Amino acid sequence: MENIYFIINPQAKNGHCQKVWRRLEKVLAEQKIPYTFFLTEYRGHATEIAQSIAMKEEEMEKVIVTVGGDGTMHEVVNGAATYPNVKIAYIPAGSGNDFSRGFGIPKNPVSALNHLLKQIKGEATLIDIGKILNHDKEEIFFVNNMGVGFDARIAKEVNQSKIKGLLNRIALGKLVYVYFLLKNLFTYQRSLIEIMIDGKSYTFDSAWFVTVSNQPFYGGGMKISPDASPYDGLLNITVVHNISRLKILFVFITVFWGGHVSFKGVETFTGKEIKISSFHPLHAHADGEEIGSTPVTTITCRRVLPIFSKVSGQ
Repeated sequence: MENIYFIINPQAKNGHCQKVWRRLEKVLAEQKIPYTFFLTEYRGHATEIAQSIAMKEEEMEKVIVTVGGDGTMHEVVNGAATYPNVKIAYIPAGSGNDFSRGFGIPKNPVSALNHLLKQIKGEATLIDIGKILNHDKEEIFFVNNMGVGFDARIAKEVNQSKIKGLLNRIALGKLVYVYFLLKNLFTYQRSLIEIMIDGKSYTFDSAWFVTVSNQPFYGGGMKISPDASPYDGLLNITVVHNISRLKILFVFITVFWGGHVSFKGVETFTGKEIKISSFHPLHAHADGEEIGSTPVTTITCRRVLPIFSKVSGQ
């Protein structure tokens, strides 16, 4: 059995993650599984913990299991991605859980744990991840997606809002994204965005947002990039531009099943290196977490992160 470390975000889904962890502890005790666990205490703490685990006795193989939401998974990946002795797993206990959707991990936390304990005796699957260089020249990794513009602004407000916690309490957490979408819809100023994809330049003079995807889902189940795959060595780019404020509502309605890609004004591309710049600085996010503003450069890192998931590599 591998050395198993759990990193739990007790605040995920407005504290619901604490209940999830208590259920998981019972399963681990019943199956007599040895493990070590850590509770995060502040933003960025999961990154620090993951890095500390990875650096300790680097010759030893380890499994780090994230128990929380996509933001916690984002932090764990950024702490462990550069260490080849670490494998990553995820148990969904947050609001969005897009990582579990994209990688076929069971929605039920106990089912996800049982599935992991069966898998852990075998080999992990190597997946692609994205690496971002922001305007401060920081290296930031993402597993789901990154974005610039309207959706990044919404993500920032969602993460800072008290409404998210209120809606989570009544099991309506997914509606917080819709609330802030409508709140910003009539005030957001579209911008000129320039994108260079593998050396080829594109200009969009009235852009809402750009999303760069490693797997299909974001925003709590929105299928922003239906064809994105974390196994093909490519990142999928979605640009929404020259669309009226009313039409953007239909785009966000149809994005749940991927229907938005047929709209005029929705452009899709693939590439390995994507540079995004804008006339004015625009908000940027990675896996829904704020990472500053444009300009940003994103590259794909092919098959570098070993994870345990239900989906097998292509």
